[in-house]
Amino acid sequence: MKFPPRLMAAFVGWITFGCLAFSLTTCQAAPANDADVAAHTNVIVILTDDMGYADLSINGCQQIQTPNIDQLMRDGVKFSNAYVTASVCCPSRAGLLTGRYQQRFGHEFNNFSIPINGYTQAEMGLPVEERTIGNAFQDAGYRTCCVGKWHMGGGEQFDPVKRGFDEVFAIEAGHRNYRSYPGNTRRAYRIQINEHELLPESQVTYVTDDLTAAAVNFIRTQRDTPFFLYLAYTAPHAPMQGKDADEALYSSISDPNRRTYAAMLKALDDGVGSLRQSLADNQLDQNTLIVFANDNGGATNNGSDNGAFRGMKGSKWEGGIHVPFSMTWPAKLTPGTTYENPISTLDILPTTLAAAEASYQGLPLDGVNLLPFVSGEETGRPHDVLYWRRGVAAAVRTGDWKLIRVEGNPDLLFDLATDPSERQDLSREHGEQVQTMRRQLEAWEKELAPPRWTEGKKWSNFQVLKHQMSVQTRDQERKYP
Repeated sequence: MKFPPRLMAAFVGWITFGCLAFSLTTCQAAPANDADVAAHTNVIVILTDDMGYADLSINGCQQIQTPNIDQLMRDGVKFSNAYVTASVCCPSRAGLLTGRYQQRFGHEFNNFSIPINGYTQAEMGLPVEERTIGNAFQDAGYRTCCVGKWHMGGGEQFDPVKRGFDEVFAIEAGHRNYRSYPGNTRRAYRIQINEHELLPESQVTYVTDDLTAAAVNFIRTQRDTPFFLYLAYTAPHAPMQGKDADEALYSSISDPNRRTYAAMLKALDDGVGSLRQSLADNQLDQNTLIVFANDNGGATNNGSDNGAFRGMKGSKWEGGIHVPFSMTWPAKLTPGTTYENPISTLDILPTTLAAAEASYQGLPLDGVNLLPFVSGEETGRPHDVLYWRRGVAAAVRTGDWKLIRVEGNPDLLFDLATDPSERQDLSREHGEQVQTMRRQLEAWEKELAPPRWTEGKKWSNFQVLKHQMSVQTRDQERKYP
């Protein structure tokens, strides 16, 4: 089913806030029978971009307030050991969208810059053989929507409308201005509405708000239909552009970069609040599962803070891969609980499908259904081992042990139970553990496909340099982004 022309016209018309207010009062969906609404589970995945682990007030931040995200986490299950599959945007999202380690299909690096192994530039993107979470929910009869950052390739075959999403309000590139571009700009930075339409730049207000408005509109128009919404905010990824009113609220922050970052989080947090209010207004809040996660660790050069975790976006240190994560589902999950065993964004696809009581048709998954573990039905760990690799840098976690292996550097071993900040390398004291974990990593690597593209020598050198014990401070880390 294609996006109806009538709805597209309304969509373009109300995206500015003046028209949005009009649409909210005049275009309400027809009332639904409450029993029908409750008969199916809707699913929303909210993904933020480059947010610092310690920048949520629920995680201890006192400088920035995030009341809506905090409440979302309190109303559900907060995961204290949640990981992404990569410390940079593009491969991390590929793992989330497919439920498979992205290295299995050559999607190992971040930027589609240097094709290798006989591939061409036109083939740089999420391989068409891979099925996405959108495909899976379409198979289950759900109406699917992608709002926000896509970053899965630039050819037509990689567009979200061709990858499992019935409706889109999406950005092809990894970032864009938060306000309108003054003149013509590349299609990759424009907001795509479904298959061929682009939102006029004159109708862009502030992108975080526009993405929220698109998501709220989708919820309202689909209240009688099972839906899956992938809401991938660009905030707080650079460029650093906050709203003036939000920056004024944080005028006490002396660092201008941090002040703008706080303002960007304010708009993001407001968006989460608006989304949840929309669910409540449409009587969908009780039986909608909301998964909240960040795509990688805070970049820190955007003003973010990873707190006690060493490292930043781009690294295998905890600061690059350990992210905020929660699942909220009032009808089924006990609020105010914390789950401590390691989990992965790979688990989002199988978990949300299980919540929808839908079967999966596709290639073997690396993620697992978390619902039995959260409920206590399963008492073990969802994952015995978790893996990471991006070119020269790789890591593996088994139990509380974590090994970092980087070409040209000595292996590093940490006990995360006693040293979550990774300050004490135990590789010399536990050489047998190092060898065991190296064998685990090498066995996993034999299952992987060759990368389809690479990033170049500069980024490989940065990975070697940033994974040295001598790199201790944030200023040192930021030298090697």
